[in-house]
Amino acid sequence: VQLQASGGGLVQAGGSLRLSCAASGRTFSNYAMGWFRQAPGKDREFVAYISWGGGSLDYADSVEGRSTVSRDNAKNMVYLQMNNLKPEDTAVYYCAGRLGVTSYLDISGYDSWGQGTEVTVSS
Repeated sequence: VQLQASGGGLVQAGGSLRLSCAASGRTFSNYAMGWFRQAPGKDREFVAYISWGGGSLDYADSVEGRSTVSRDNAKNMVYLQMNNLKPEDTAVYYCAGRLGVTSYLDISGYDSWGQGTEVTVSS
């Protein structure tokens, strides 16, 4: 599956953004999806996870309670709603898809990656 993330931008602290990830390919519904982010000078880190059917969700502690991941398999879309954004949320955000059964926290377990969308939160 090919992925393309969008929806990033510049927002003030306390604001909200909705990131979108468009997938191409008929097998999208077979993929569990993750959102990751990479801040300048830092490693890429897990942000959120949603299972192929949407019944299983998980979030990094840093975004728990402020973010909601969802998907629409009929539209081949995954979303990440982020509220009460903080300057430390500034990063390039990536969506990624996986078919395997390894831990969804493991970056190496993801088969497909989008190109990333940049989020900048000003204080």
